[in-house]
Amino acid sequence: MKKNFPFAALLLSASPYVLAQATAVAQSAAVAQTAAADVTTDDIQKVVIVSTGSRGSQRTLVDTPVPIDIIGSRDLNKTGQATLDKSLQFRVPSFNTVQTPVNDATSLLDPYEIRNMGPSRVLILINGKRKNSSALIYTQTSPGRGESGADISAIPTDAIKRIEVLRDGASAQYGSDAIAGVVNIILKDNPDGGSITARSGITHESDGKMGGLSLNQGLALGDRGFVNYTVDVSKINLSNRPGVVSAKGEAGDFGADLTTQVLPFLATRPDAGNINGSPATRAAKAEVNTRYELSDTTSIYGNAAYINKKINSFANYRTPYWRPTDYGLLHATGTPYVGYVPTFVGTLDDYNATGGTKFLLGDWNADLSLTYGGNKQGYAVGNSVNRGMQQDYLAHVISTPSPTSFDAGGVKFSHWVLNGDVSRQWSKDVSVYAGTELRHENYETLAGDLGSTYGSGADSYAGNSVQNSFPSSRSNYGAYAGATWDISPALLVDATGRYEKYTDFGSAFVWKTSTRYKVTDQLTLRGSASTGFRAPSLAQIYTQKAQYSFVAGGGIQVSGLVNNVSSAAAALQVPKLKAEKSNNITLGLGFKPDSNTSLTLDYYSIKVKDRIVLSTEITPTGVATNPLDVQLNKAGIVSASFFVNALTSRTEGIDYVASRKNIDFADGKMTLNLSGNYSLKNERDGAVNNPGLIAAAGQSVLNATTEALMFTSRPKFKTIFGADWDYKQLNLSLNNTVFGPTHFRNAGMDNNLEVAFKTKTVTDFGMNYALTPSTTLSFNINNMFNVTPSWHFNARNAQGQALLDSKTIDPAYGLTPVEVQRNLVTFNGRYAMVTYDGSQFSQLGRTFAASVNYRF
Repeated sequence: MKKNFPFAALLLSASPYVLAQATAVAQSAAVAQTAAADVTTDDIQKVVIVSTGSRGSQRTLVDTPVPIDIIGSRDLNKTGQATLDKSLQFRVPSFNTVQTPVNDATSLLDPYEIRNMGPSRVLILINGKRKNSSALIYTQTSPGRGESGADISAIPTDAIKRIEVLRDGASAQYGSDAIAGVVNIILKDNPDGGSITARSGITHESDGKMGGLSLNQGLALGDRGFVNYTVDVSKINLSNRPGVVSAKGEAGDFGADLTTQVLPFLATRPDAGNINGSPATRAAKAEVNTRYELSDTTSIYGNAAYINKKINSFANYRTPYWRPTDYGLLHATGTPYVGYVPTFVGTLDDYNATGGTKFLLGDWNADLSLTYGGNKQGYAVGNSVNRGMQQDYLAHVISTPSPTSFDAGGVKFSHWVLNGDVSRQWSKDVSVYAGTELRHENYETLAGDLGSTYGSGADSYAGNSVQNSFPSSRSNYGAYAGATWDISPALLVDATGRYEKYTDFGSAFVWKTSTRYKVTDQLTLRGSASTGFRAPSLAQIYTQKAQYSFVAGGGIQVSGLVNNVSSAAAALQVPKLKAEKSNNITLGLGFKPDSNTSLTLDYYSIKVKDRIVLSTEITPTGVATNPLDVQLNKAGIVSASFFVNALTSRTEGIDYVASRKNIDFADGKMTLNLSGNYSLKNERDGAVNNPGLIAAAGQSVLNATTEALMFTSRPKFKTIFGADWDYKQLNLSLNNTVFGPTHFRNAGMDNNLEVAFKTKTVTDFGMNYALTPSTTLSFNINNMFNVTPSWHFNARNAQGQALLDSKTIDPAYGLTPVEVQRNLVTFNGRYAMVTYDGSQFSQLGRTFAASVNYRF
């Protein structure tokens, strides 16, 4: 079978040449762009940097016009992490993700981002095809609030050949979302052989036990094609890291008696029964990749994936002084009432499939494909009550009592994508390319049952009401064209333009130009400039999570999240959402003094105009004649938040990657790697774009909490330093990941303070030993020194410092001002390690992982 380097699959939905650069830029432009070009692994390794902390793998390419990271499947597996997103966290410095402390729907997919730009501005591809977005939009006060991203944790690691991370704006090649970068997941394509891997793990607290089993196999289709498939099943048990709860804080917050109510309960449950850490997760995943050559000029290909995931987590424990009764519904008759802890069960189905053909159309290389993908999530609440419903039942207002388990509804997203692309070598030095994309998207909020939505809803998580549950859809058309020109053997220029039109908000034209200049055989200069856009997602336009309640003298009124096209939003003069627009600049260099040493350094600047945020809650001023109060009263709104184009942001930083391999050490070979990301600027640029009615009332759609989550909740810098040593059948690796400081402005905290997480270094150790030529044993100690997040209060001004210095006892709590503030941001100590808003890395501490891989 004639084997082509699979990166040519990227021809589908982007500039073929720009993407082909990532593997063969050392060749001529003609070879690099041609889909049928044969490019060997040896050819690639001549122009790449070895991965940080890993041996001989492909990383940032030295002489491409744009910065690209390449991470092989072996590097991903060597991290010992349970999911793909967590593996990338410790392999790509500009990639950040962390488990959120509040484990409800967010537990199904942790927010991730590149260059601190939010999950919505990273485009995910599978074999060069756009992957569907998640249906979930984050509404918690955590990083990623108001956004959504594709579920990369759904992809089994053993199905992956490598991952290519483009750290540059690429909307001109790919369309919407590719503002911060692109993650392209290349699937395995070997036509024979395979492997079985058994995995296990546990934390140092003896919880979070993990087990998994995966099978990958390649099958030849004669001598002209292959089928490569992977199945993976895994289970991870609950991990719990609760804090010790402040009795005085509890008494003050809940108006409970310290001596007779709070202290006796906390004597038996010092953590107030809180469960806070990592939820129990079960997952079954399947992936298949195939290609068949019908002739020397025509081939057909396809891939498909499916995951079913289920998470079990818990809400905050309802103590008996918080919820004085469960109405006899949750505890056995004759036993004392000690409160209850509601459960949250989330289910996720994520699926995608692509089929296509590549063929010659005269002198043009053509590629035509169709992709379908979707994400469906369902939410259920257990061991809880609808308190308002039960009270109405007991008062004989309704005839149905509250259930104790609830179907809270869910969300669903799907899309169809049709792509057609052509490219050809126009002359010896010029290649041209063009393509088109048709996409149709569907989004639907799924209604919960009556018990989950009656009144204020189920205690801990209200379901989606019928009024707020409906389908929506839209279509868009895009076309791009571009050319590359090898002006000389040293100078390369590439330019692309793209036009997109959406049925629901308008159109956009974006462009990109990039260049590379080889100063010498060892030194390369590179740069790019581009414009980009991100269309508002259907979830941002149509999500509505409103609560309907009876207000004495006011009838039925609404509060909560109202959608952007609702009459409630119109009453607040909230404009219709429009696309974000970006300007990107990247300048860098690559230096390769010899075959064993490599260095890249890149500066980036990203300006995003009309950035979409989920607003803070807008409330009446209390002055009946104020125009805001008049409109809220007229619309029957008690309080509301919404999505709005609120601001312009500016992000600047530096990425660097350095590697030295084949170092003689102790009769073996060592590789040293250093890589990092440093954020020079990540901030709002200019004033907040408040709707006139809201601005006139002295309120704003952006508060300090949300602004901190957007700009300072990810590490100021992240550095990864690693050493890899090979000796006969043994490979040892040691990686140190330095997580820089983060800053939060938690809700309810004094405005003169901020929460600052300290810089910490997490050290990971890995061992791989080849027991036989076909069997490898792996063992990992991640976070071997058991480092956990640590934070303190920073004073933002003199008033803040005075508060920190004060020893005056607050009469309401019997605590100092600092103790009161600490209780506010940790819910009286329940989230002592990470606060309610999260931290820059995991609180689980040291973990152990082991696996056995058998190849056949």
